[in-house]
Amino acid sequence: MTYVTIAEIEDPSVARVLITALKAHGFHPREGGDSGLPGLPGVYGPKGIPIELPEEEAEDGRVLAEALIKDMQG
Repeated sequence: MTYVTIAEIEDPSVARVLITALKAHGFHPREGGDSGLPGLPGVYGPKGIPIELPEEEAEDGRVLAEALIKDMQG
C-alpha cells in the first residue's frame, strides 16, 4: 500500500487530534513507532510530523485535514 503525506504538523498535540479526527471520519492514517527521521524514531524534520493516508484516500483526506487544521488554528 502506498501512503501519501497530506499534511505536516509541527505541534504533536495537533497531529494527534488530526489523526483521531481522520479516523473518526473513516480514513486510515498511518501509525507506528517508526515515524520520524531514519534511525531516529520520534525525531521529525523541519516541517514537523507527517500525516499520511493511503493513496486512494489522500485527496479527500487532504481537504478534511485542511479544514480541521484551519478550525484548530482559528
